[in-house]
Amino acid sequence: MTTITNKIFDEERALYGVRDVLVTDCAFDGPADGESAFKEGGDIAVKRCFFNLRYPFWHDTGVKVEDSEMTDKCRAALWYSENVEMSNTKLHGTKALRECRDVKMRGCEIVSPEFGWSVRGIAMEDCTAESEYFMMRAEGLTFRKVRMKGKYSFQYITDAVFENCVFDMKDAFWHAKNITVKNSVVKGEYLAWYSENVTFENCRIMGAQPLCYCKNLRLISCEMVDTDLAFERSDVEATLTAPIVSIKNPLSGHIHVPEAGEIVMDLDGAKGEVVLTKQCRCA
Repeated sequence: MTTITNKIFDEERALYGVRDVLVTDCAFDGPADGESAFKEGGDIAVKRCFFNLRYPFWHDTGVKVEDSEMTDKCRAALWYSENVEMSNTKLHGTKALRECRDVKMRGCEIVSPEFGWSVRGIAMEDCTAESEYFMMRAEGLTFRKVRMKGKYSFQYITDAVFENCVFDMKDAFWHAKNITVKNSVVKGEYLAWYSENVTFENCRIMGAQPLCYCKNLRLISCEMVDTDLAFERSDVEATLTAPIVSIKNPLSGHIHVPEAGEIVMDLDGAKGEVVLTKQCRCA
């Protein structure tokens, strides 16, 4: 393995096509303002490096980044790459990860609009994220202990498991398919509209008009807080552990809830059954 240490690179394609290399304590920055430092390379290990230039990892195979920083000027940092591992690294450039495959992230800090589009196979643990359109059209996600804040997250994703996460979002999980969320807090308006085969288990869900137009929706031992007009036109099986503000026109299934402030059933096709332990006002 070739080792490169304590260098500054600012030229175009500074390490183009390198393979079997360890790069430590280097900076990719400078007046030449060059792009695509590691393009078309493989088996690249990076430790304690600073990235302030665009497109460093494109079309690479086997990338490991540790204890490094990618600034807001390091846009589109990882595209079209596979077998990527990142740990204790800051990714602050827009569109930081896209069209990649087999990605593992641990202890990372993400501040990146349009992060993770069309990624296939990503495991994320103990990370924080701020983003808009986070992980759109990604597939094969496994998230544990991830804290995320932003809008329009996880839209059109497929085949994902989220555990012990905290999400503060809006319009999240729209058109998502085959999703399981466990032991998590999910906050945000208009949650998971038009989704299919989504399960929430032991979750705390907050926000207006959640879970509408869903197919095969399941909630197991969940608490819904300040959620009104929930389940409109959804096929749902739900067991809720606390009162809900209101439910509107579930198409089919059963919703077991201790109490509902209001149940609206004014659609002919709405055949869902709400099973209550206390009386409620119906309209």
